Amino acid sequence: MDKNVKIAVIGLGYVGLPLARLFATKYSVVGFDINQSRINSLQSGTDTTLEVDDETLQKVLLDKTGGAIGLYCSSKIEDIKDCNYYIVTVPTPVDKNNRPDLTPLYKSSETVGSVLKKGDIVIYESTVYPGVTEEECVPVLEKISGLKYNVDFYAGYSPERINPGDKEHTVEKILKVTSGSTPEIGKKVDELYRTVITAGTHLAPTIKVAEAAKVIENSQRDINIAFVNELAKIFNLMNIDTQAVLEAAGTKWNFLPFKPGLVGGHCIGVDPYYLAQRAQEFGYHPEIILAGRRLNDSMGEYIASQVVKLMLKKGIYVNGANLLMLGITFKENCPDVRNTKIVDLILALKEYGITITIFDPLASLEEVYKEYKLDITNIIPNQKFDTVVLGVAHAEFLSLNFSELQKENSLLYDVKGILGNIADSRL
Repeated sequence: MDKNVKIAVIGLGYVGLPLARLFATKYSVVGFDINQSRINSLQSGTDTTLEVDDETLQKVLLDKTGGAIGLYCSSKIEDIKDCNYYIVTVPTPVDKNNRPDLTPLYKSSETVGSVLKKGDIVIYESTVYPGVTEEECVPVLEKISGLKYNVDFYAGYSPERINPGDKEHTVEKILKVTSGSTPEIGKKVDELYRTVITAGTHLAPTIKVAEAAKVIENSQRDINIAFVNELAKIFNLMNIDTQAVLEAAGTKWNFLPFKPGLVGGHCIGVDPYYLAQRAQEFGYHPEIILAGRRLNDSMGEYIASQVVKLMLKKGIYVNGANLLMLGITFKENCPDVRNTKIVDLILALKEYGITITIFDPLASLEEVYKEYKLDITNIIPNQKFDTVVLGVAHAEFLSLNFSELQKENSLLYDVKGILGNIADSRL
């Protein structure tokens, strides 16, 4: 690679920071984020998302921007004006009607456009539907910069494959799909990633192919989880242990090992809507994709109904009962609460008049209240409850003494299926 490579990573969340840290082992990198408190935390050597440990982060941190190899974090646009590669890693959420919200992409494209120079390459990693990079983002870059696409500047797309909370499959160990706006730029983008991604790269023929590949990865997982969620509903009616069925079926070499559960977060629970929206713009109504989404989105209310039925069977008076919810993040060992479906379960249980205490050692009290207007605690409550629901499989929960949390006549419900025989029931 050109020794003059200088990379700006736009957005320092769960995707951007690990990528910026990795590139900073070989290149001069500026990590840009509009959240000043996030910048302050990173520059002090701490990642509150827990994706990069403090020691690893501190090894690459720089005190000032310049040409040195390492990472400098900033919220000032002038600090990224000397870069020649801009990698956009901002979130791509949906609105309250499950329609794609491209606002973060538009805003970040405006930021990059304001400093774009001739010869620069802008690479998007955010999950989108096919066509967003060239039809939505590039026009913003052209308008703000006054430069012409594929003449003065170029684009690429390399979908993120970060798995939050996973310390085994880290960014450099996951094969990376790459693409460019011309064959030559595709090779340059691929070569850049290949210098740091030890798992290797796959150069897609076009940006749209790379975009489509990303959006179907999570759509496929969503549909498979919807299938086992439907199985759980069927087998519960038949009084058959769903997990025992899946274990038995899993002895066949080509059986896919999916488990029932709540499907939230900023990927699997969101990306299928991007693909569905795009399909509908072309006049096609995607039946399987949206059916999977509807089923997975119904699981919070379904689990709540199961918990209430089991409470009644045990003679526990539901209205006014005290329930402990273990976990509110969207997945285990991760502090991310975006689009967590545990909230659906909590709200459904509250409709029965149940008083709920939420304990999560990883989630931010301020973030949960800001996002959902729910109070939580990071400290295990010193009381006994009528019902305990394990909603998230944090490692810390496995060492709990559940007898200290339960009244003599109480229910322990295991959403994640990790507690074994001590649970009264599981999904």
